[in-house]
Amino acid sequence: MDEQKESLRKIVTTLALKNEEIQNFICCLKQSLQNLEANSVRVQEDLESEFSSLHAVLEELKDGMVTRIKQERASRTYELQNQLSACAKALESSEELLELANQTLCSSETDGFTQVPVTMAPAFRLSLKAKASDSMSHLMVDFTQEREMLRSIKFLPVPATPEIQPSECQVCDNSVLVAWSLPEPDSKIDHYDLEYRRTNHEGPPRAREDYPWMVVEGIRETEYTLTGLRFDTRYMTFRVKACNKAVAGEFSEPVTLETHAFVFKLDAASSHQNLKVEDMSVEWDSSGGKTAALQDIRKEKTRTSSPMHSPARTAVMSPKRAPSARVGRDRFTAESYTVLGDTMIDAGQHYWEVRFDKDSKTFAVGVALRSLGRFDQLGKTSTSWCVHLNNWLQQSLTAKHNNRARMLDCAVPDRIGVYCNYEEGTLCFYNARSKALMHTFRTKFQQPVIPAFMVWNGSFSVQTGLQVPSVVQCGQKRNSNTSSSNASLT
Repeated sequence: MDEQKESLRKIVTTLALKNEEIQNFICCLKQSLQNLEANSVRVQEDLESEFSSLHAVLEELKDGMVTRIKQERASRTYELQNQLSACAKALESSEELLELANQTLCSSETDGFTQVPVTMAPAFRLSLKAKASDSMSHLMVDFTQEREMLRSIKFLPVPATPEIQPSECQVCDNSVLVAWSLPEPDSKIDHYDLEYRRTNHEGPPRAREDYPWMVVEGIRETEYTLTGLRFDTRYMTFRVKACNKAVAGEFSEPVTLETHAFVFKLDAASSHQNLKVEDMSVEWDSSGGKTAALQDIRKEKTRTSSPMHSPARTAVMSPKRAPSARVGRDRFTAESYTVLGDTMIDAGQHYWEVRFDKDSKTFAVGVALRSLGRFDQLGKTSTSWCVHLNNWLQQSLTAKHNNRARMLDCAVPDRIGVYCNYEEGTLCFYNARSKALMHTFRTKFQQPVIPAFMVWNGSFSVQTGLQVPSVVQCGQKRNSNTSSSNASLT
């Protein structure tokens, strides 16, 4: 019976899920019908507007050509009428002269012959060539080609789907160049829309992603460069679509590119109690230790006042089995005002930057082994390497390792870039703004290292998700065969 009930429950659950899917699908179909109606009205209105515009252009063209014909007709009519009037007057004058000449010929008097001005008749000075032609053939039109062109008007085709070319894409200096192409040239393409999304998963996008799509619209070329990026994920996914004046095509197949950036967070659980850690920012807090101690005392009082934590119960509990309040390494204490990153470096090349208050009494940045003691200060043991700023008596900037220091002959920047090449045992510090090299440690890391920071009476903030800058990579290649001047510190 129980098995039958369980089987029936499974069927009911499956059917309920199926009903929910059908309901969702019905909602989608209803929405599609509404969208269809709205889109049909929109495209019909657009079509009527385009034809109205076309009619307006034809009417304007017709009015201009009709006006030209009327002006030409009026001009020629004026010329021909003037010529006709002159000819009529000349003919009338000539007839009068002819009549006078004939009368003179019939007369017996000889004196009248010399008084008839026949030679002065206007007819002899009149041109018998028309001043204007009656032909209007130069204003004839032939719209055969235009008619054929109008008959070929069709709805705009949906643009073809572009294809992103991974071999042409580049990821460097926290910028991404994305390049794509169309299967065939299309002169009607107006622009492209590019979408990109951060992800920690390689391959095609999943149904649910942690980050939304970001959009870049109106791209006129078949490539685009995204600049000033912060790569806080391992990958970025891209897709692009082509658009003409009326419609957009389908998105291309998504392409996922690896960012090759080092991302980590600060381990607040093991930081010194006088350090106030908020996300990637750290600030010295002189009351931090006292406040934390008071909070621990209050928690202890609350815990012991509970019946479940009475002295009797506590007394019989074995110390070996006592629950630990914190998993992982112990907090840094005493004068080790240190906070570590939460991600190990055991391979590859990595780069991060730190912006710090130059008025801090003491500040240090570098790397350390995970085994760095809770009382150890950066640079004073063999398990840490750092650049150290001291503002106690006078300002000094030094490179420290194994309790040995080297003064650095450079101005104190407000932002330091850290480059670590684990395989080659190279740890470099740069002026993050100018990318000028400040110091290089050359060693051989026997264990994984971790980003490390220290501050006293000051503050700093860390920026991760950065690629190794091209300037730094080029400098490393040039110096790969040279010996380090700082070997005494390694």
